[in-house]
Amino acid sequence: MVQNIEDAINEGKDSFEKALDRLKEELLKIRAGKAMPSMLNGIKVDYYDMPTPLAQVANISTPDSRTLAIQPWEKKMLGLIEQAIFQANLGLTPMNDGEFIRISIPPLTEERRKDLVKQCKVLSEEAKISLRNGRHKMIDFIKKEVKDGYPEDAGKKKEGQVDAMVKDYTVKIEAVLEAKEKDIMKV
Repeated sequence: MVQNIEDAINEGKDSFEKALDRLKEELLKIRAGKAMPSMLNGIKVDYYDMPTPLAQVANISTPDSRTLAIQPWEKKMLGLIEQAIFQANLGLTPMNDGEFIRISIPPLTEERRKDLVKQCKVLSEEAKISLRNGRHKMIDFIKKEVKDGYPEDAGKKKEGQVDAMVKDYTVKIEAVLEAKEKDIMKV
């Protein structure tokens, strides 16, 4: 339970930080034409009837810039890993050779690059929505506290502090998005 305005602002700042971290995490999954093990981060494999992250049941490496190699620690996991990659709907086709699963990353077309940039913009917009929702909660809390006797001018200062924090995190989100766009559009 939030006890005072400072606690509410600190809680809000934590939620802003989480929104930014989540955006960075989601953007890592969007490939920019290079093979990266992080592309497979969200994939869970059915390991003894437990959804388990792929990285915990196999070694993921990049033998070259266009190939991912997945070597499961147990051979019987090959089919399950292959199935999990298909189900993740990443647009990647795993090839199982009985020892490894290899995934060739096709070069990106201009059209595909533009689609990926749009996808990044959607993710950044979701992060901004999260910021706005957090701002709304904090402002409502401050207004409630002012009604309950907190000094009005101090409440206005706190609202200004919240707005400044939202602007700061919006700039950070824009910077992360811009860096990812440059990475994707680089041929």
